[in-house]
Parts: sequence; C-alpha cells; structure tokens
Amino acid sequence: MERTDKRYITYVQILKEELVPAMGCTEPIAIAYAAAKARDVLGNQPDRVEIGVSDNIIKNVKSVVVPNTGGLKGIEAAAAAGIVGGRADKLLEVISEITAEQKTEMKEFLERVPITVASIDNGMIFDIMITLFYENEIARVRICQYHTNIVLIEKNGEILYEADVRKPEEQNTCEVPVEAGLADKTLLNMLDIIEFADTCQIEDVKPVLDRQIQYNSLIAEEGLLGNYGANIGSTFLKFYGYDVRNRAIAKAAAGSDARMSGCELPVVINSGSGNQGITVSVPVIEYAKELFVPKEKLYRALVVSNLIAVHEKTGIGRLSAYCGAVSAGCAAGCGIAYLQGGGFKELSHTLVNSLAIVSGIICDGAKPSCAAKIASSVEAGILGYHMYMNHQEFKCGDGIVTNGVEATIQNVGRLGRDGMRQTDKEIVKIMLDGKPKA
Repeated sequence: MERTDKRYITYVQILKEELVPAMGCTEPIAIAYAAAKARDVLGNQPDRVEIGVSDNIIKNVKSVVVPNTGGLKGIEAAAAAGIVGGRADKLLEVISEITAEQKTEMKEFLERVPITVASIDNGMIFDIMITLFYENEIARVRICQYHTNIVLIEKNGEILYEADVRKPEEQNTCEVPVEAGLADKTLLNMLDIIEFADTCQIEDVKPVLDRQIQYNSLIAEEGLLGNYGANIGSTFLKFYGYDVRNRAIAKAAAGSDARMSGCELPVVINSGSGNQGITVSVPVIEYAKELFVPKEKLYRALVVSNLIAVHEKTGIGRLSAYCGAVSAGCAAGCGIAYLQGGGFKELSHTLVNSLAIVSGIICDGAKPSCAAKIASSVEAGILGYHMYMNHQEFKCGDGIVTNGVEATIQNVGRLGRDGMRQTDKEIVKIMLDGKPKA
C-alpha cells in the first residue's frame, strides 16, 4: 500500500485519532473535560451545577473510581474534579495534574455546591451536557458521539460554538454512524489492514505505538504489584502458571485491575476505551518478548491488533451492551497470530473463532469485573488462533458465524448495535434500582 493511497493516509490517521493517552476511565474523564471547559467559559467556580447524561454514560461512570480524587466514584465526583482542578487543554488527561490541595478543595466543593444529575435522551448513545451557574451567569458545554467531541459552547444564552449533530437515524447510512471530524473507518477491512501492517513506513506509526507500549506496559505491571479491585491478574498467575499465554492474559487483566480502581497512571486507549487499549496491546507485547521478535515486527503486529479492534467496534458503536473487551481480546489474538507469521487466512480464522466463543458478554459499566472479562476475551483470542493451528474452526452456520470474516464482523456489529439495544436499557435499569422490572 503506497503512502499516497487514500487508505494508507486514512489508516495512519485512525491510529493517531484512536491511540491517544487518557488518565482514568474515559466516560468520567469526558465529564471532567466538559466540566473544566464549562468552568473556563463561565470564568468562575460555579455555585450550582446541572449535569445531563445519556444512560450509557450513567452505566459507565456509576461504579468506577475517578483518579486523583482520593477514591471518589460517580458523575458528581468526575464533574467536581474537572471544575476544581481540571485543565481542558489536556483533553482526556484533564485531571492528571490535580494537586493535594485541590483534592481537599474538591471534597469541600461537593459538600458546598448543589449538583443535580439527570438522564437525558436526545437520540444519542453518548451524550453529556454540563451547565454551570455563578450568580447571574450561566455556561453550558455539550459533548456527544465521542469523548472529546464538543458540539456546543454557550454563555448567558449566547451560542459561542455549535456543531451540526445528526442522530443515527438522520444519517445517510443505516449501519455505521458517522463521527464528525474523524477519519472514515468504513475503509477498514481485514485484507487491507494486513496489507497496511505489512507495508507501512514504521516512522508513520512508531510515535503512537511507542507511547502505547510504554504506558500500557507500566499500568499492567502496576496492576500485578499493587492491590487493585479483585486482583484478577495476580489471581490468574497464581492458579494457572507463568507461561506466555497466562502472562499475556494476566497482564492485560492486571492493567484493568489498576485502572478501574483509580490508578493514576495514564493509558493509551483504543476506540475510546482504556481497557480496550490495554487489552489490544499488552498480550501482543508479552508474546513479542517471548518470541524475541524484532521491534519492527512488534510495531506491525500492534498495527494489526489496534486496527482490527477499531474495525470491529465501528459497526457496534462507542458504547453498547456488547462488551468492548471482546473486540479487543479477539483482535489481540490476531496480533499474536501475526507475530508468528500469520497472514490473512490465519488472522481471519483466528478472529472468527474467537468471536464465536465470547460474543455476547455484556457491558454493565466500568468496574473491577472488567478485568475478568478482559481475561476471558484474551483467552478466547489465543484459543481462536490455536484452533486454527490445530486445523479446527467454527463454520458458516455455527450461530452468528457466517461465510467470510467481514460478514461475521458485520453480524457482530448488528448484534451489538441493534440486537442488544433493549439489553442495554435493562442493564441500566438494573444498575440504577438494583432489581429487574416485573
């Protein structure tokens, strides 16, 4: 694939857009980002805060610790962190520089300032509206579609910035919603991803991949060393051993252990998710060490795993009842297959096999059990490859598996985007009231 080819340019841009650093679970961080931006527009700390969020944001913020808050959880804590100590110019690292004094101030702010949270439904799965009040002044910021996509800035009734936001049903495509301002992910397909990985100029991808290797390896090691969440990573190693397969699974899970429990180390995300960024990279890095492959081979394998994960998620959407760790774990299996000489045939069978195993794991928000779902998904990715090496495969007609890898990916997108829509609503109800509706 030539550097001047539209697909080449787009694939490089996708990696730059999707593999960005974030500190903390990205949904509460998006709230903090919107809150910090609104505070800047207001010009003061507010004396009242109103927050409107879509149900999927509620689901993904409710149970996760917000870093740099002293262990606080929830929407109010995320907003307070952004208002008191956030730097909007740092995007998804908005609360990375909060001081000890600001942590104390944050708790005082939560006690002093009325904050209301309401569910909103503007037809967008990802939607955040922050409104800040100070005396007679009002500032409002809205983010929707993805984590840093500010679509409205308003002060005292005057619109300072507004972007055109089309609901999914208003877009020209019925399958893949267009994300304004981002590269066209509909150009992704397995054959071209592998060709791009084989032929890309390393200097075009090295900066983002070096940062992913550094950040995500560090948080994985921290997860094994510390006492975080349910300690899925260290539990896995204790009971299943230290061979490369188990290390790959355990280290990915350990990174999530740390991240879901408020670890203040940053990660490089994938598809808007730090857990997915960890899952898609750490197992591939661990196998590369075991196999003593050249660094260039690792870069190319990470291109494969990252782009396949984005390709899978494009049809599902940023947020869904379909667990994103599944997409990332299965893509990691493809990266591992690539490290061992796999091409289109090997990677296609790896992906189809692994998706057939774990598709259907639900996303019930960000919390410690994400680490266990990551472990299961990476294990499925590796098993999918080993099945192929053992001349075994799931065939067309086996459940959601159909003829051809792209058709199976489309089926998974349909399952996650359309089939699990009601499941998503019921998950939110269960999480909010603790019991199913009769």
